[in-house]
Amino acid sequence: MTSVPDSIDPRAREMIPKCKILVIGAGGIGCEVLKNLALSGFKDIEIIDLDTIDVSNLNRQFLFRKEHVGKPKAIVARESILAHSPDIQIKAYHDSILSSDYGLNFFRKFNLVLNALDNRTARNHVNRLCLAADLPLIESGTAGYSGQVEFIKKGITQCYECQPKATEKTFPGCTIRNTPSEPVHCIVWSKHLFNQLFGEEDPDQDVSPDMEDPEAKVEGQISETDTGNVKRLSTREWIKEIDYDPEKLFNKFFFDDINYLLKMANLWKTRTAPKPLLYKDAEKMTKQEKVQDNVTIREMQLLPIAEYVQMFRDSVATLKQQLDNKNHLVWDKDDNIAVDFVAACTNIRAQIFSIEPKSRFDIKSIAGNIIPAIATANAITAGLVVLFAFRLLVEQYEKCNFVYLRPKSIHSRNILAADTTLPKANPNCYVCSPEPFVNVFVTVEKMTVLEFESEVLKKHLNMIAPDVVLDGKGVVVISSEEGETEVNNSKSLSELGIVDGSILKCDDFVQNYSLTVAINQYNPLEKDDPIFKVVANPEDLKAKEEEVKNSKEDTTSVPEKDPVKVGISQIDINSEDPQEGPSCKKRKIEYAEAEDSDDDLTEVPVTIPMSP
Repeated sequence: MTSVPDSIDPRAREMIPKCKILVIGAGGIGCEVLKNLALSGFKDIEIIDLDTIDVSNLNRQFLFRKEHVGKPKAIVARESILAHSPDIQIKAYHDSILSSDYGLNFFRKFNLVLNALDNRTARNHVNRLCLAADLPLIESGTAGYSGQVEFIKKGITQCYECQPKATEKTFPGCTIRNTPSEPVHCIVWSKHLFNQLFGEEDPDQDVSPDMEDPEAKVEGQISETDTGNVKRLSTREWIKEIDYDPEKLFNKFFFDDINYLLKMANLWKTRTAPKPLLYKDAEKMTKQEKVQDNVTIREMQLLPIAEYVQMFRDSVATLKQQLDNKNHLVWDKDDNIAVDFVAACTNIRAQIFSIEPKSRFDIKSIAGNIIPAIATANAITAGLVVLFAFRLLVEQYEKCNFVYLRPKSIHSRNILAADTTLPKANPNCYVCSPEPFVNVFVTVEKMTVLEFESEVLKKHLNMIAPDVVLDGKGVVVISSEEGETEVNNSKSLSELGIVDGSILKCDDFVQNYSLTVAINQYNPLEKDDPIFKVVANPEDLKAKEEEVKNSKEDTTSVPEKDPVKVGISQIDINSEDPQEGPSCKKRKIEYAEAEDSDDDLTEVPVTIPMSP
């Protein structure tokens, strides 16, 4: 049985048993939050989590045991809580919070929403629904020994999207395709290969050798028409023709393509040349020592190449079977077969390029952008979450300043530091301002409707199912109804009458979110300019560009690899990399380094106000 602690505000003690709480995420923080809620007297709780339990979760997610591995986290968390507190009414959903089943009306049932999520997309989505429902949201996250808890409420604080988050690290496409030098390059390549074989087709994730690599452009050595024995057109059709034969796939990506790279002799003047590897030869590359059979130990070990070949073969067969029942697959760090495929391809490619191999555990961590979670950080953070919940029930907003868990120094313990005031909403926020508005700078003759939807609306503006109408003309540009506006996908914006000064009305019924987009004609002047920019206030853009221009004039140092400008989204099509030759004329490959932890993600602010 549970009871409400006497130390809690008397008004809150009365409200706790009647309060209806939604907990999103049942991982490291989620388990701790659920336990705290149960022990504090909350009687009506609902949990949503999409993940299933993995062996690696058991060292800190204490609601789970070895016999629960493979089962849904939300369902098992509910059963574990009820085993200790049978008087609680608790409901669990093994599902994605992004599903349209959990829309505005679903959120309106609750008094509080507690986030314990592991990715930015879901956080953005919950942020918008809580704003629409006018619900208080407690956002939390941990990364290693650090953590933070934030209170978000419409009209009271800034929202989750008021301030730009850390930008993503990028790698030039020619590095990923032609000249990998680090394990992460092989991991990114392998994830792109997964998408090429089983996922949604994306030309920016083509893993074939980059024929436009400027370093390889030496007269008389190679031409774009010299394709050797490698079939490059309609790769997806070729894959189907060979019926996903693992040996043919292996030889194409690890032998034929590597031989093709060797023709680019200019690439290997100062680098170690790769060594092509045939399937039949790789099968024989074994070690004498026995590899231990224990699953956990094998996760941490480096296996013989022959075992990675077998892992490649088995995972391709299983993934093909899964694909037979779906339009495409999505790589997931919690899908063991998908991780096997990436781990196998990573270490085979690493072998070819004389790069240090990584264990399956390490590859999963990097590919899934995982920061190791610490049980104590989860416990401290979850405790703060529930303390915030007590205060929010009685609207003590002034006592819910953002709190950060940070190392005091390398020689001492962590400390808790709180902001002195609640941060106010950004007046130019395109999510929580009274009339959300944003300027998009784009070359209307070049950007297609499909690119506008995927790159601008979904990836940058975080919409789930956008509907777009050209204001004043009533032209439906994009519809969330499947097939309704598919004919527009390949058309440029200008072909649909979207020109400089056009206004687009964008709605997302899943998020109950509306946004006005002003289109501004934009022509990139330099090679490293993005193909589009998104800003709430054009004056901010001018100021930022002037700042960047001045910094370029004042510095003599080598420019950083990642040219992303703070607060401005970009996709580089002609970006220059000082380490990769004069210009990589392909879109840069985005890779979010440590964006999500295993269970809990912290978005660390650039400046952290600390107590004296």
